[in-house]
Amino acid sequence: MRIVLTADETLTSTYRHIPLLDFLGCAPVERVPKPVYRILDTQVPDDNGRLTFAPYGLRKVEAALLLQGYKREEVVVAHPRNVEKFIDENTKIVGVNTMDPYGLGPVTMMFTEGGRLTSYTKLKFTSLMRRVRDYREKKGYRFKIEVGGPGAWQLETRERLTEELKVDHVVIGETEHIIGDIFKDIEAGSAEKYIHVKTWPKLEQIPNIVNPTFKGMVEVMRGCGRGCTFCVPNLRTARFYPIDKILAEIDVNLRAGQKTAWLHSEDIFNYMVEDRKNFYPNEDAVIALFEAVLNKVEFANPTHGTAAGALAAPRILKRVAELNHANLNKWVGIQVGFETASPELIRKIANNKMKPFSPEEWPWVLLNGTYAFNKFFWFPAYTSIVGIPGETDEDELDTARLIVTMERKLRDKLGEQAHFSVTPLAFVPMAALKNEEGFNIEENLTPGRVFHIYHAWKHLAWEVDHGLSRVTKGNPAYLLFAPLAKMGSKLLVRSIRKWAIHHGIDVDKPLKPMDLKIEEIDL
Repeated sequence: MRIVLTADETLTSTYRHIPLLDFLGCAPVERVPKPVYRILDTQVPDDNGRLTFAPYGLRKVEAALLLQGYKREEVVVAHPRNVEKFIDENTKIVGVNTMDPYGLGPVTMMFTEGGRLTSYTKLKFTSLMRRVRDYREKKGYRFKIEVGGPGAWQLETRERLTEELKVDHVVIGETEHIIGDIFKDIEAGSAEKYIHVKTWPKLEQIPNIVNPTFKGMVEVMRGCGRGCTFCVPNLRTARFYPIDKILAEIDVNLRAGQKTAWLHSEDIFNYMVEDRKNFYPNEDAVIALFEAVLNKVEFANPTHGTAAGALAAPRILKRVAELNHANLNKWVGIQVGFETASPELIRKIANNKMKPFSPEEWPWVLLNGTYAFNKFFWFPAYTSIVGIPGETDEDELDTARLIVTMERKLRDKLGEQAHFSVTPLAFVPMAALKNEEGFNIEENLTPGRVFHIYHAWKHLAWEVDHGLSRVTKGNPAYLLFAPLAKMGSKLLVRSIRKWAIHHGIDVDKPLKPMDLKIEEIDL
């Protein structure tokens, strides 16, 4: 096979279809025993070695190559466990898609104590690369090893390991418009080792997938436009897919038996946004999108959004919930940036994130945005950032106070309908903040940061006890996973508390809730 495309096993695992368990790959090998990981790691099935459902990025590369001169019989998307099956003397390139190859992502850096421990993402990626490298040497083949995808930047920051793995080329950036030329240059031996693609494909240059994607994922927009300084995707120019393009990809997945869809964007509430000054959502366009998609599939979930967008346009939440028949045992999940409770910090690093509201209203926006989500059975999985450049310990304490405030006020208002999680991430220098100092959990912990981390994980442990059964309703894996999740989350909270007490930090000290009110939603 001329071109063999694949990804590491953390990107091809269904993780028993348990919400957010995709992040299990970020966990350290030293803390999550391999037998436990193997129990939870259920791989996408293969068809004679070919991935039946592949990561979305791989499918885009596959489609682009087929449009740019490569024949169908020359390109295969292989399951990582079967990649050698397709490599022979005619192979020119083995291309590997990656998300977090060396464990340097924000989630992983927090879980692995700043990289001191080894994440499963790193273990699985490096194991795959060593297999491909050793197979090439054993057979005497001359194909090139190329790595691309959202995590490709990590290979340039750890060049010694990249050299040891014998990676020939690393492609960084969006590539659909020029991937054919890049691969032909690699085949001809004229390509650079590190290829930085500094242009973006126009909408018409982004091909539709030709084979089905993992979890029925389809993209609805590329880029964001809010311009958060710590986020690479948000610095890209926003490009919106028309509904017919989205439905064409939905149809590809439907033909393969996928009856649900993940609608990927950096912020679903920004889809077809016209107000680029205040970012007031285009409610009619977002609702029309979900109506069209849910006319075809049984359930459609957005990947990412903002609390501000949700609060500004609750009509979207209500309609999507209706279309999905959402209820206490069937939630619409969404990943949302919490970042910090500090209005001053959010103004500094993400001055458009709270729009159409003001930075001063940010804590209120998070509380009331969560209320809006929950009222219509949306479950926001928030991520906060520990170690933002310029933060104070009071900022971190305020983040902990806001988590406590949200817990109490939402439960008082909504009872068992109140659900959210906050996962603290280590600040990793990226995008416009790439020259800043990263957060090292081993060296940079302060009392405020400990309170932030402790209360985030304490609340998550509560959600595991009280919310896990609702978001996994009907999944037989719940009986297997629930005891592990409950035990693991409680052990983690206890270990944080023990560490804090040992270092003279009283995390049991009551935190004064913020003076914030939940406002009724006006539809």
